[in-house]
Amino acid sequence: MILRSFFVLFLFLPAARAKVSFNDDIRPLLSNSCYRCHGPDEEDRKGKLRLDTREGALHERKGFAAIVPNNLEDSELIFRIVTDDEDEAMPPPGKGDRFTKEQIELFKQWIKEGANYEVHWSYEKPVRPEVPVVASPQWKVSNAIDAFIYDRLKKEGLTPSEGTDRYTLIRRVSLDLTGLPPTVEEVEAFVADKRLDAYARLVDRLLAKPAFGEHWTRGWLDLARYADSAGYADDPERTIWAYRDWVIRAFNANMPFDQFTIEQIAGDLLETPTEDQLIATAFHRNTKTNNEGGTSDEEFRNAAVVDRVNTTMATWMGTTAACAQCHTHKYDPITHEEYFQMFAIFNQSEDADRRNEAPIIQVVGQENAKHRAELEAMIAALEKETLVLKNHDPDVLEKWESDLKASAGTWQVLEPTKMTASSGATFKMGSDSSILMSGKTAATDDYTIIAASKLKNITALKIEALAYDEFGSGGPGRTGNFVINEIELSAGKTKASFSNATSTYDQSSFEAFAAIDGNAGQDSGWAVGGALGQDHHIVLELDEPLAGSELSLKLLQRYPNHALGRFRISVADSAGASVALSAAIIDILKKDSSKRSAAEKASLTSLYANSNSEATAHIKKINDLKKQLVALKPLTSVPVMRDLPEAKHRKTHIQLRGSYLSLGEEVSAGIPKIFGDLTEGIDRDRLAMAKWLVRKDNPLTARVVANRFWESLFGVGIVLTSEEFGSQGERPSHPELLDWLAIEFMEGEWDVKRFLKILVMSSAYQQSSHVSDEMAARDPDNRLVARGPRIRLTAEMIRDQALAVSGLLSSKMHGAPVRPPQPNLGLKAAFGGGTDWKTSAGEDKFRRGIYTSWRRSSPYPSMATFGAPNREVCTVRRGTTNTPLQALVTLNDPVYIEAAQALARRMMGEGGATTGERLEYGFRLCLSRKPNRPEAARLLALFGEAHSTYAADSELAKQMATIPIGPVPSGADVVDLATLTVIGNIMLNLDEVLMKR
Repeated sequence: MILRSFFVLFLFLPAARAKVSFNDDIRPLLSNSCYRCHGPDEEDRKGKLRLDTREGALHERKGFAAIVPNNLEDSELIFRIVTDDEDEAMPPPGKGDRFTKEQIELFKQWIKEGANYEVHWSYEKPVRPEVPVVASPQWKVSNAIDAFIYDRLKKEGLTPSEGTDRYTLIRRVSLDLTGLPPTVEEVEAFVADKRLDAYARLVDRLLAKPAFGEHWTRGWLDLARYADSAGYADDPERTIWAYRDWVIRAFNANMPFDQFTIEQIAGDLLETPTEDQLIATAFHRNTKTNNEGGTSDEEFRNAAVVDRVNTTMATWMGTTAACAQCHTHKYDPITHEEYFQMFAIFNQSEDADRRNEAPIIQVVGQENAKHRAELEAMIAALEKETLVLKNHDPDVLEKWESDLKASAGTWQVLEPTKMTASSGATFKMGSDSSILMSGKTAATDDYTIIAASKLKNITALKIEALAYDEFGSGGPGRTGNFVINEIELSAGKTKASFSNATSTYDQSSFEAFAAIDGNAGQDSGWAVGGALGQDHHIVLELDEPLAGSELSLKLLQRYPNHALGRFRISVADSAGASVALSAAIIDILKKDSSKRSAAEKASLTSLYANSNSEATAHIKKINDLKKQLVALKPLTSVPVMRDLPEAKHRKTHIQLRGSYLSLGEEVSAGIPKIFGDLTEGIDRDRLAMAKWLVRKDNPLTARVVANRFWESLFGVGIVLTSEEFGSQGERPSHPELLDWLAIEFMEGEWDVKRFLKILVMSSAYQQSSHVSDEMAARDPDNRLVARGPRIRLTAEMIRDQALAVSGLLSSKMHGAPVRPPQPNLGLKAAFGGGTDWKTSAGEDKFRRGIYTSWRRSSPYPSMATFGAPNREVCTVRRGTTNTPLQALVTLNDPVYIEAAQALARRMMGEGGATTGERLEYGFRLCLSRKPNRPEAARLLALFGEAHSTYAADSELAKQMATIPIGPVPSGADVVDLATLTVIGNIMLNLDEVLMKR
């Protein structure tokens, strides 16, 4: 001990510096070099020494303590980090670099100052800091952001850059807010607008564009690991695009981010969730599913739950929690047990790696929902009017009764010539022309009856369902009840259309009209439950008389085990025959009117009320509208989250070493203690977690999201490691600014558009992006924000911009994924289909990248070349790459060649009469500014050289001007077009075009 003390004192070098901060100075050193062996993970902890807590670091063992506050001599940590003895040194040889002399001095000063520990900065609830009071004669302090930025620059001895020019500014903010460059007209209007609030007005216009939602959805889909395929070996297609469209609509509607969060995590658990709220839960149905034969559904269900835990923590908490699946986190205070408490929250979902992706919902869609509401309102109004029309006039009633009696005997019973059943059942004709079914049965059955009619113009069809003692409950169905889901009648190629249906008896929810509504589904049809063992019939009125002697009748019966057993078919050519008359009504009609009871008169009156001409006309309109209602088919389907019933909830156990087959003790739902607890008094489920994520005392969500928005606009986050806010992440470059932004976001009601406007309205954002050699060396990543952002556009933006400036870009929004041109690679996914596809037709070929079909095993090649992920897992931050292959794409890919050809045609058609005017116009389209004199001169020189080449080879010119875009427009010069195509291709490849600056 004496030797050690002497050694430590000998090496002590006094340093004059500010007080040491544990979070700023000491924690990063311990985290990088010590926590792996002396951190939170108890299983891998060496020497029972824990350095991530003050209690652990000060604990004395065998007469030694790693840290003794205010005492360097007795602090074992100091001896271990300075000694050259390989058996004593820390970190041990091969386990990491030794601490530098400067770092050792930090440890010494920290211990001398009392070795105070602090909660990791990101785990402390953000508090709104005071905004620095600054005065800058050369820089306008537009808002609090500028005050924080300028205060830091001043301390660093730096000055901010001057504001950028208006041409650059409109291009920058347009790309940032909509993902698309401004039009020439928009640029000139902004440059000419001299109002003081011209820029604010521009920002408001951009935020209101539909393109805003399409652009900002791209980053969210990376987080949501959205793809149009299921992943793993066979990677089959998955229908989930309704979720992508929901995100676009949510951004455009400026849905508050807290609501945006809750609906995605737990929209299904809200009280009476809407269709949109259910679609939102597909966020966590983007997990991969394995459809390969022979795999364990439970294994991959478990993997999906793990992915949901990791994605939730990464997306909202900026925390890498994945390692805690196998052991307690080595760097952050998240234990193995706490990981599976979070796992328990997601472990009750109903999905289980099924091939059919269940549970799913059928999506009606906003337009269909609006149309449905309109139809329902019209039906309700007509039904109200019909009630009024059912009041009767005695004289009219008497005539109606007379006509009814006259038409009662006009039915012609059909004699079938051919009968078939999809089940293979046997038909037997009775002496009364009834048809009796026997023999084979099947769950569902369709009957087809061919019969000859003596009537020339059929106006009504009657099907009698007849009782039969040998059937269950006496029939009329083979097992008692029956359901006719749909009735179809035709003569030759002419198919009858029915306007109305009445019956002698209707089962609740299975009324007569349901048999002619166009819906052959098992839950829509005519049935007679509640009146079995009796004869019934249904009468169908035709829209138009049906001519033809040979008739074909189909009875579609899709309700399982509910086939008709005995029946008879009749047709009529009289209007009066189109009302179903029960035996009781027929008996009443036979009586003299003076001898009818009050009840019998009421029955006749009711029948009349439903069949008088005016009421019937209304009923026909109502039935037509109901048919339209039924015809509103779902737009698509989407897998959604749904929890198991409470009685079927799964138990959750700690999974030892992360194996679902090796279970430890049971755990209940919860979150890591370092983050607090879920709200009291509510179920500890996904809804509780969702609400906790956006609670104002949550230390991370607002910081993480604010930082992500900042990163999108400025190119680098205030926290550089936007995917990691824990001990292994970077400290914020401007911690007070980050907290101010987080509080501003929350107190601004999580208003995304308001928050983005605050960012882009700052003078910091509007700075020139010019960088001097000195600043490039001192601050290459622009962490200090001494200049404006200069970053390469994302993969989708590069393609969208090329299509936009060329005039090819489609503004069509939403819908199924599209397939733009891509190289035919001739590859196949393992055990699955080919990765090549047929290019979408029409404008779908030119839609924004957000709509491109995204297959995990083979993402769209040109976008993958520019760093787009395959989305197998949550991607918080795309890396920036710069490879020769990217230049080959934008120079040679058919998409970019076609864009250059279209750009050439725009230059020729819209740019003016002279070559110089056309080149300038193309330049303005691509760069949102006019070329300077040297640039214009170089373009003209290049035009001359290329024009000479194509003038000498007309076939080469034709190929350059037309492949793949198509024939040359009438009257256009093919040599000029080919030359302008080369110029357009070069413009689309300029560094200034591919960058936001």
